[in-house]
Amino acid sequence: MTNKPLLSVIAAALLCAPLPARAQQAQQDFPEGPGKPTFVAVCGACHEANRVRAGYTPEGWRTVIRMMLNFEVPIPEDQVGTLTDYLIKNFPERPRPAAVVIEGPVQASIKQWQVSTPGSRPHDPLATKDGAIWYTGQLSSKLGRLDPKTGEIKEYPVRMQTAPHGLVEDKDGNIWFTGNHLSLIGKLDPKTGNVTEYKMPDPKAKDPHTIAIDQNGIVWFTAQNANMVGRLDPKSGEVKLVTSPTPNSRPYGLMINSKGIPVFVEFGSNKIATIDPNTMAIKEYTLPNAASRPRRLALGPDDVVWYADFSRGYLGRLDLATGAHKEWQSPSGPQSAPYGIVFTKGALWYNESFAKPNTIVRFDPKTEKFQSWAIPGGGDIVRNMDVTPDGNPVTANSLMNQVGLVEVK
Repeated sequence: MTNKPLLSVIAAALLCAPLPARAQQAQQDFPEGPGKPTFVAVCGACHEANRVRAGYTPEGWRTVIRMMLNFEVPIPEDQVGTLTDYLIKNFPERPRPAAVVIEGPVQASIKQWQVSTPGSRPHDPLATKDGAIWYTGQLSSKLGRLDPKTGEIKEYPVRMQTAPHGLVEDKDGNIWFTGNHLSLIGKLDPKTGNVTEYKMPDPKAKDPHTIAIDQNGIVWFTAQNANMVGRLDPKSGEVKLVTSPTPNSRPYGLMINSKGIPVFVEFGSNKIATIDPNTMAIKEYTLPNAASRPRRLALGPDDVVWYADFSRGYLGRLDLATGAHKEWQSPSGPQSAPYGIVFTKGALWYNESFAKPNTIVRFDPKTEKFQSWAIPGGGDIVRNMDVTPDGNPVTANSLMNQVGLVEVK
């Protein structure tokens, strides 16, 4: 467990290898009781131990423990139950804003499927041209393919502790993905199950994150904690990297616009940026509110950027050509944490990831009206979304270990 940036991103509470100095502090600061020695012994190497204070429901903590075991965190087998009980008792879910459900003119239903491996933490979904829904099993080190017509799921293993994160399909049907923990870009051939890995040329290029393919077949990706954006030429295998002009800007969500220009959001700042596909020069656009933290984006048919302002609970619109900007408070309020977002069927569809339960929100840019639906079972947490060939949004719900389909009537 050497990749601290990844594991601090992975969960609100991931327990890792011993770290004596932090362990001593934890002995003083955390509640007494059975399970505390195990918690102290394995917590703190990869993230601050205080992350556990964010809390989960009992089922959420059971899932988090399953995730950690999948990722080979060394929890003694005879202590798993005791540790789980300790976390459930001492770190309950913190208060969350109630979901605001708004009625509207559009009819939609939400279908969900449990993925095959418990504790997979499905991070990103992908709707492929053959009608399947793929997902990255970030903590099971697997890619999964769901046939929504039959419910059949097939999983493809990648190298252990790869931590696959983002994924995208190329014109030949190969599935490309970012390997968060092992700092690589991977390509899966679904016909054979063979995986080709492309390592980063710079050891500082940690945390490959979101991935996209442009009209010329070039693979683009963000590297959040490295503060970099990269491109990979599949023909030569060459990887080029460039650092964001703003320190600690954390390049995050990424899309390619109709002109072949990569557009990305900077989750560590209040900026949206483009990168020249030839020179790799980055141009940044500053959002008006300094507290804005755009996490994901969607592009309208006119290439206007729509973004989920995670920190403030807003949906935003920025026209890169004119600089025109407008924003709207999300229905469930400033703590709703908008996250995964797509543009389809003439509207924005996105998730409120901290509302309880999570919601799917539709925003009509013509009327500027919201409509929303509660996700059955809670929905936690839709970190990204995609769109099927017939225009329906798809989701991956990481804590619930599910993938979902929003069927718009």
